[in-house]
Amino acid sequence: MNHSNAGGASGAELARLDGHRARLVRLQVEDATRFAQESVLLHEASQLAEAISVRGGQGGRAAELAHRAIAAEFATALRVSDRTVQRRMSAAGVLVQAFPGTLAAVREGRIFRGHVSVIVDEGARLPDAPSRAAYEAAVLPFAEHEAPARVRVFARRVAERFHPRSLQQRHEDAAAGRGVWVTELGDGMAELLAVIPTVVANGILDRLNQFAEHSEDPAMPGGVVVEVEGAVPDARTRDQRRADAFADLCLTGDPAAHPGPAGLGSIRARVHLQVPVLSMLGNGDDPVTLHGHSPVDTDTALRLAGTASGWDRVLTHPITGAVLAVDRYTPNTDLKRTLRARDLHCRFPGCRQPAHRTDLDHTIDFALGGPTRENNLAHLCRRHHRDCCTNR
Repeated sequence: MNHSNAGGASGAELARLDGHRARLVRLQVEDATRFAQESVLLHEASQLAEAISVRGGQGGRAAELAHRAIAAEFATALRVSDRTVQRRMSAAGVLVQAFPGTLAAVREGRIFRGHVSVIVDEGARLPDAPSRAAYEAAVLPFAEHEAPARVRVFARRVAERFHPRSLQQRHEDAAAGRGVWVTELGDGMAELLAVIPTVVANGILDRLNQFAEHSEDPAMPGGVVVEVEGAVPDARTRDQRRADAFADLCLTGDPAAHPGPAGLGSIRARVHLQVPVLSMLGNGDDPVTLHGHSPVDTDTALRLAGTASGWDRVLTHPITGAVLAVDRYTPNTDLKRTLRARDLHCRFPGCRQPAHRTDLDHTIDFALGGPTRENNLAHLCRRHHRDCCTNR
């Protein structure tokens, strides 16, 4: 166990911490095994309900009642609602039948309960057993060493790779169902729901965020604060500002309630895409992703690429997708996270200043051609950063 952050703990205290850590891991493995057993039991109960309804010549409503009756029996014993048991039975069926590799991994304690929902959710779009099996074979080794949140991003990319239909085909089908709906909520309020392409949705949200930021900041460009006599401070929350800007834009085509320091014409939606070079040239199958998470159809990505004013080249790990290098001076968020996990503290010998209190320094100066990449960056506290720069 790494005791670098244990302070002045004694040897006995460190040994006790090691024991607690080992026990927590054993409990986690035991929980995973129990979860797998529970899933199998719930699935078998669901199959039993199906067999009872079929044997009795029942179908439709009667078959549903058989499932509900068994769920009610289990719910009474477990002291939960019958709807909760029904949902768990349904999820168990998907896991046992469609993702046997994931079931085996959680049964053996190689992954934990939190990983299962991520793997199943991201693989649910795969339509057949062969594609799901290939997906599991690629995702499970990664999941055995990573937290569920990091597995989700990786699993989403893998699912796209193994889907038998291209993202372009699926996007065209899904886009045919786009629309806008209103749900009345009471108290004079309503919910407006729009199903639209992800690039458009994220562009809209970014534009609304810009309006909210401008209305929060009373300073004009150049740092000059404009004071208007008799003006009432804007007490709206950020969400309220965004909602008001959305309504103004939709109703009038102009954010009338958001004059702000910049006009409508100066605000443009920003959409960040990660486009594999080979895919852009038509020679690769890796999907284009929005903000590194949501897949985007190739036609949309190429149209946006044609209007881009510039590009940032990003080198990523071929398997994990972790960012290894970027073309610009400042590393992006993903590369910073990778470096924090690697360094933990200032890299100067003997210095233990934690990474979040340090600077990221180019070992070979960026101005002299040093790349912004993992093997040319290191965390240095402000003191040692200045010393290194002075001595170069």
